[in-house]
Amino acid sequence: MDLEGSKTGCQTRMQSLQPDPAARYRNVLEALWRIIRTEGLWRPMRGLNVTATGAGPAHALYFACYEKLKKTLSDVIHPGGNSHIANGAAGCVATLLHDAAMNPVEVVKQRMQMYNSPYHRVTDCVRAVWQNEGAGAFYRSYTTQLTMNVPFQAIHFMTYEFLQEHFNPQRRYNPSSHVLSGACAGAVAAAATTPLDVCKTLLNTQESLALNSNLTGHITGMASAFRTVYQVGGVTAYFRGVQARVIYQIPSTAIAWSVYEFFKYLITKRQEEWRAGK
Repeated sequence: MDLEGSKTGCQTRMQSLQPDPAARYRNVLEALWRIIRTEGLWRPMRGLNVTATGAGPAHALYFACYEKLKKTLSDVIHPGGNSHIANGAAGCVATLLHDAAMNPVEVVKQRMQMYNSPYHRVTDCVRAVWQNEGAGAFYRSYTTQLTMNVPFQAIHFMTYEFLQEHFNPQRRYNPSSHVLSGACAGAVAAAATTPLDVCKTLLNTQESLALNSNLTGHITGMASAFRTVYQVGGVTAYFRGVQARVIYQIPSTAIAWSVYEFFKYLITKRQEEWRAGK
């Protein structure tokens, strides 16, 4: 369940600061249609295999850390109750582990998603980045990703838990409340952190046309990325792809939370039955 880090090919391209004329899109539907028509049905999903490889261990760390910290911090801050501060803090700490595993994956995936990407296979991309830019290139956007994902996860988890208190105050397994709360939480967090996501995309892709306006040759930090985005496109450039980002996050977080809560319910029920049978 990659709540924030993953993005589609449409979103990556729409966040391009100075795209090729053939890769300029007015909206998500036009981008999706033109990519499929000119580059093939599966082109928007390019890089999915590398995402799937990294997602398993990354999310195992993520939710194990989240559940443990949420309970521990809630017991300290608000014994016997639910603490929004504890929920947000647990999500932030869990993000540190998750992003450490997923950042190299995002670098490879986004470079493969760019228009006219020279890479046809994951191994080609990994080898080229390693040889031309060094191992540090896989973590060039790590601090920016954390700067984005920490507030994203804080907003996301606090919104989800807040909505659950209203839609599902007994905290029972309730699929409709999990879907609705997850969708709303993802949309709010995605819209609020779009400027940081645009900067992260620039750091990951090192877009050549944008680099021409950067005197250092490589964009290496969040401050440099923010400055370059403004120089190239002004204030509106910080919100490139916001529509695609929100549209992607709504079903993504809705499905993710409903699946997570389902398995959490099953595991809890099995544990209760096992204790009762002893």
